Amino acid sequence: MGYRISVVCTGNICRSPMGEAVLEDAFAAAGLADGVEVVSAGTGAWHLGDDADERTLAVLEAHGHRFEGHVASQFSADDFADLDLVLALDRGHERDLRRLAPDESARAKIRLLRSFDPDAPHGAEVADPYYGEQQDFETVYAQVSSAVEGLVRYVRETRER
Repeated sequence: MGYRISVVCTGNICRSPMGEAVLEDAFAAAGLADGVEVVSAGTGAWHLGDDADERTLAVLEAHGHRFEGHVASQFSADDFADLDLVLALDRGHERDLRRLAPDESARAKIRLLRSFDPDAPHGAEVADPYYGEQQDFETVYAQVSSAVEGLVRYVRETRER
């Protein structure tokens, strides 16, 4: 079985789909596409079944990522069993995920995405762009992208153990 990661934000239409697309491409570029699966989900049910936000899709396309067929879903406690790593995009998501976790093993899988960015301060979050402008989505892209190298290295090292 491969290594499975879920990227989690609030509604699964802005930040987490962007994280999913960027990470999928990063693992493919690192030669890990066959062994690492990236999915995404939201902590809430507000956008269940929706596609990614058009502003997220525009930023991804502008940076050369293809991301089609997204269907927003909600993270559940049962999801922990099938995942190796759960990436929360802000501390609120981290708290929600910790409350959902059925045991300590599940809680140990939860990390803030930006904890993999060596230049980000401790506890750094990926900002919510939903009520913002297009530039706010570019900021999310930059914040996610800054964590890619550290995350790929972490997954590679974890899989080699």
